[in-house]
Amino acid sequence: MSIPFSNTRYRIPQGFGNLLEGLTREILREQPDNIPAFAAAYFENLLEKREETNFDPAEWGTKIDDRFYNNRAFEEQEPPEKCEPGKEKSQTSMKDDTSALESSKDKDMEENAALKIQAAFRGHLAREEVRKMKSSELQENETKENE
Repeated sequence: MSIPFSNTRYRIPQGFGNLLEGLTREILREQPDNIPAFAAAYFENLLEKREETNFDPAEWGTKIDDRFYNNRAFEEQEPPEKCEPGKEKSQTSMKDDTSALESSKDKDMEENAALKIQAAFRGHLAREEVRKMKSSELQENETKENE
């Protein structure tokens, strides 16, 4: 008996998304007529390069994604032997926690500021382009009237 609305979720293996992204990029770049044959040749070439250079792009992409999404995992942490269960955190570890929260708030504020600056600059460029278009239209109209 099957359940049509199951909340089972399949997990994508690490590195698989990066491999597909690379394949998709090459397919869009090359525009092949036979996509399955192109994909087979692409993966054969990728395997040969991996065997020659010992560089696995899937593994590298996984590490980059893990670094991006789990940045806190790379920060220095107190070893588990020092933390005994049942004891409260020391004042220094409490300060570290608050400084980490403050630094994340600072990063968020910096990101928001950068986004605002970028949006303002893009708006400026768009307004300049509209002004140029309007001035060129006015010049064309003036030359038509003068003729």
